[in-house]
Amino acid sequence: MPDRFGYWAELLGRTHAPMELRSDHADAFRASQRVLDFGAITVWSAKFQPLVFRRTPKLIRQSDPETYHLSFVVRGTGAGVWRHRETQYKPYDLFINSSSLPNDVHSSGDPVTTVALEVPKALLPLPRDMAGRIVGAPVSGREGMGALLAGFLTQLTTDTAAYQPADRPRLGTVLVDLVAALFAHLIEADDSLPPETHRRALALRIQAFIREHLHDPCLTPATVAAAHHISTSYLHRLFRDEDATVAAWIRRLRLEAARRDLTDPALHATPIHAIATRWGFPRATDFSRAYRAAYGTTPRDHRHQALRRYG
Repeated sequence: MPDRFGYWAELLGRTHAPMELRSDHADAFRASQRVLDFGAITVWSAKFQPLVFRRTPKLIRQSDPETYHLSFVVRGTGAGVWRHRETQYKPYDLFINSSSLPNDVHSSGDPVTTVALEVPKALLPLPRDMAGRIVGAPVSGREGMGALLAGFLTQLTTDTAAYQPADRPRLGTVLVDLVAALFAHLIEADDSLPPETHRRALALRIQAFIREHLHDPCLTPATVAAAHHISTSYLHRLFRDEDATVAAWIRRLRLEAARRDLTDPALHATPIHAIATRWGFPRATDFSRAYRAAYGTTPRDHRHQALRRYG
């Protein structure tokens, strides 16, 4: 029986990050976990008896996957303790953590039931001071942005039979957008934060907006700025920290989305021009030229080579 508790600790270390676990039920521990892969994003549902999770500075130095962890509490209660904050949580709360910050998480309930999400920090670049403010921030899963993310997570883990393997990276993109929008909302709601922090939150919200509207051929820096009630020049200033201009960032995301579709075996019968139009390239010549410049080959040749590998 004690081996069962050790296996559970090892399993959580692989899906989240290495941690110390303690439980009054260690001698007869009961738990279950289901892990779903959505490209760079991992979603997992779990049921377990009361636990104390501890992430120490030593464990962080030994191994840090550099992820944000968001957990929707379905059943159970508990608390998270960091150097900067202590947060109580209850059913229908969202719990935000970071693999890079020491913490103690206490859970109670028999069993505790959660749906969790792991997002690489590289997909949601936040300055260290902002990350500290988001981690442990109280978020309700009953309303607003928290309810949107909690509802989507619950639906993903309740009914997986309807999804094809090719759907998973796309669903992962939706999850990243929802988390980015939630983080932006939390940052903007804190009036005590300096203006630079609010500017970064606005940039996150704008990036999520761009991803959501890539299919619109009228998506330009001017329309993005207008949708957020800012000037185009201010929009360009917000993107100074990115590795491309606003227009180049939009074009890159569109090309990446088109590339995923072109190399998807489930879409082999979809005409190239239809895929191009779907991702904001209404003119075939513009799409072909941009694609060759980005990937060194034509859309047709790239598709042929990719699909031939699937045999």
